[in-house]
Amino acid sequence: MESKLRIAVAVTGASGSQYAKALLDRLVEHQDQLDEVGLVFSDQVKQVWATEIGSEFPDYPFKRFGIRDYFAPFASGSGNYDALIVCPCSMGTLGRIANGTSDNLITRAADVMLKERKKLILVARETPFNLIHLRNMTQLTEAGGIVMPAVPSFYSGVESKEEIARTVSDRALKMVGLRLDTFQWGK
Repeated sequence: MESKLRIAVAVTGASGSQYAKALLDRLVEHQDQLDEVGLVFSDQVKQVWATEIGSEFPDYPFKRFGIRDYFAPFASGSGNYDALIVCPCSMGTLGRIANGTSDNLITRAADVMLKERKKLILVARETPFNLIHLRNMTQLTEAGGIVMPAVPSFYSGVESKEEIARTVSDRALKMVGLRLDTFQWGK
């Protein structure tokens, strides 16, 4: 029997709400593979979500934690979470994580993942990158994080914006161990 995953998901106010929606919708679809999902949102998420998606933020069936809730289980290595996915990840959040600035639950949880050698996936949303962005990404990669710019793939024949966003979110979810039936190159 395979063990179920404990995943934390952080959503920042960066543009890219469609990626976060695709990721959270997939987690709902695959709850049978999950032991626990913890959610944390930056202060700007609801406003960006409403602007980009045109609706209020849905009530996902996962436990939510406030941005300053340092008692969230994934704020400590003893919380035993398998992974943190930050989707979308602003360059400000990425920079604070890269430089060890644990000033809120998102950056603290990322720090925990790095120190515990657990999966940290940052779905970076910015273009173009400046030299500071690139150096922060290098620093995170060297520390064990995975920087995954939100670059969709099109070779699977995607047509809708939801399908396009899912090419990114599914990749992040597969990287943390979720079993998904998705397009595979060469098959």
